[in-house]
Amino acid sequence: MREIVLINITGEDRPGLTATITGVLANGGVSILDIGQAVIHDVMSFGILVEIPGTEQGASVLADIQAAAHKLDQQVRITPVSEADYQKWVDDQGSPRHIVTLLTRKITAGQLQRVSAITAQHGLNIDKIDRLSKRMPLDASTDQGKGCVEFSVRGEPADTKALQAEFLQAAQELNVDIAFQQDSLYRRNRRLAVFDMDSTLIEAEVIDELAKAHGVGDRVSEITERAMRGELDFSASFKERLALLKGLDVSVLDEIGASLRLTEGTEVLFAELKRLGYKTAILSGGFTYFAKQLQARLGIDYVFANELEVVDGKCTGVAIEPIVNAQRKADLLRELAAKEGLSLEQTIAVGDGANDLPMLAIAGLGVAFRAKPLVKQSAKQAISTLGLDGVLYLLGVREREGRG
Repeated sequence: MREIVLINITGEDRPGLTATITGVLANGGVSILDIGQAVIHDVMSFGILVEIPGTEQGASVLADIQAAAHKLDQQVRITPVSEADYQKWVDDQGSPRHIVTLLTRKITAGQLQRVSAITAQHGLNIDKIDRLSKRMPLDASTDQGKGCVEFSVRGEPADTKALQAEFLQAAQELNVDIAFQQDSLYRRNRRLAVFDMDSTLIEAEVIDELAKAHGVGDRVSEITERAMRGELDFSASFKERLALLKGLDVSVLDEIGASLRLTEGTEVLFAELKRLGYKTAILSGGFTYFAKQLQARLGIDYVFANELEVVDGKCTGVAIEPIVNAQRKADLLRELAAKEGLSLEQTIAVGDGANDLPMLAIAGLGVAFRAKPLVKQSAKQAISTLGLDGVLYLLGVREREGRG
C-alpha cells in the first residue's frame, strides 16, 4: 500500500545535503510529487512531498531519512498526507495565479503585513514569497536603498478594482509601490519597451528649460504642468508653448543638453533590457535633438519625438507636424510591435504624463513613473518610490542576476 508523506528538513545549509536526502529516497524507490528549497542567512528549509511504495524497501525509508538528517545535524518533520488532500492540491493547480510586487526603499514587517492582509481579505492564498532585491547592509542609506518582495498568489479576487484600490491606498500610506499582475507567460516574454523622455528618462521637462533660457519660463511651466495633469489638450498646449520660444538662439540647445541628468536607475535599466534582448524606443512629446543624445548614450533602438524648426540659427516657434501627442504615442507603439513581430502583450510602456495614458493602457505592462495623481490612478502599474530600474522587478528580474 502506497503512502504519501511531506518531509520538511531545516538546519544550517551545507553542501551535499540535498544529494544525501534524495539519495536515501532513491534507494527506497520513492516518487517525488513536489519539492522546494530556500536558504535564508545560511539556514536551509527543504520540503519534499513523496509517494512511498508499499514495499519492504519503502517501509524503512522514513527511518533512513531521519538517521541521515540527524547525522547532518538537521531537524526533520514528517507529515502524512491523505490521498483526498493530495487530490485537492492537484485540482487546485488550475487556479488563476497572480504576482503581487512590493517595492520600497527599506522593507519593513508593517509593509509585508499590510500586503498579505489585503491579499487574504480578497480570497487570495500566498504560495510563495521571494526577495528580488539585493541583500541590504545594515547602515544603507534609506534614501538610496532598494527593496523588493514578490508574492506569488493563487485565486481570483471577486472585485479586482477594489483590490487594486486598497493596494493604492496602502502604497500611499506606507510610501511604497504595490503592483498586481496576472502571472502569465507574457510576463517574462516581453521584448519591446518604450519610454516617454521628459521627467521619465531625464529629470527635467526640456521645453521648460528652453523657456527659462529664453526668459519665458514661468509662462511655459504653467502650461506644461496643466498639460501633464490632463487639463489641457497636449497638441494645442505644445503649439502654445513652442510659439513662446520664437527667436531662441540654437546655441542654447547644446547648453541645455549638457546639463540634463538621467533619472535614477535609467542606465541600469537599459543595460539590463539590452542584456535580455529587448528592443527599446523613446516616444516623446519633447524634442528629437535631445532624444538623439539619449539614444547614443543608452543604445536605444528607435526615437520618435518632435522636431524644432530652426532658421538662421533661431527657433521659429512653429510646430512641425505630426506632433507626437497621446494618440501618436499609442499608434507608434502598435507600429513598433508589429514591426518587431510582437503582440501588444509583449510590450512595456513607461511614462509620467496624461499624454502617456493611451500607450500605457494598450501595453502589456504599462507603468506610470513618478506620475501625477490622475496618471498614477489610471495606469495599470505605478512606480514612485524607486528609480526607473524598478521596472525590472515587475518583470521578475532578480537584482543579483547581474544588474547593478
